[in-house]
Amino acid sequence: MPCGNRHRVGADGMARERRKQKDRTAETSARLKAATIDLLHDRGFWRMSTVEIARQAGVSRGALTHHFASREEIITESVADMLRRVTEDLHRFAEDFADRGGSSDEIVDYIWRMMSDRLFYVTMEFLPEARHNADFKARLIPVVRAFHAGLDAVWTALAARSGVDPDRTRTAMNASMCLVRGMIAQTVIRDDPLYYIGLLDFWKTQLRPLFPVAPGRIADERRAPG
Repeated sequence: MPCGNRHRVGADGMARERRKQKDRTAETSARLKAATIDLLHDRGFWRMSTVEIARQAGVSRGALTHHFASREEIITESVADMLRRVTEDLHRFAEDFADRGGSSDEIVDYIWRMMSDRLFYVTMEFLPEARHNADFKARLIPVVRAFHAGLDAVWTALAARSGVDPDRTRTAMNASMCLVRGMIAQTVIRDDPLYYIGLLDFWKTQLRPLFPVAPGRIADERRAPG
C-alpha cells in the first residue's frame, strides 16, 4: 500500500510539473509574440532583430530560438496570433449585432476602430515582405482568410436584418475596407481627425440606403415593449 501511494503522489507531482512547464512555455511564447507586434508597430519590419525582440520580451535570445527557429517564423506567428484575436472579436461583434440589431453606421465605426488600433500599421509593415517572400505569404494566407470570414459574418448579419443580397453586402464590405485602409494610410502624414470624421460620415450616408431595415423587423421593433 505505501508503495502505491508513493507512486500516485509521484505521478501527480510529475503531472503538475508538466502543466507548470506547459504554462511557462505558453507564457514565454505569448510575451515574445507581443514584443514582436510592439516592435513591428514601433520600429518596422526591417528595423527589428531577434535580439531586440528577446530584450523587449524580457527573455534570453536562447529562449527565443527555443520557441521560434527564425526571425521570419516569429513574425509570422505573431501576426497570425494578432489576426486570430481580431477575428475572434469580429465574430463576437457579429453575434451581438445579430442578436440586438444594428446599422451599417455602427459597422463602419467598428471597422475604423479595429483598423486604427495598430492593426493596419502593423499590416503595412509585413505586406511588402509577403509580396516578395512566397513562404511568408503562404503562411499568412489562411489566417487572413479567417480574418475576412469574420468580417463576412458581421456583414452577413446586416444583410439578414435588411433583407439584402449577400453578394451586394460583400461588395459593400470590401469597399468599406478599402476606404478605411486608404484613410489610415493617410494618417501617417496627415494628422487631421476632423478630415477622417468627415470621410466616415460621407461613407455612412452612401451605405444607409443599401441596408434599410426590413419591413418585418420594423414591425417587430414597434411591437417590442419599452
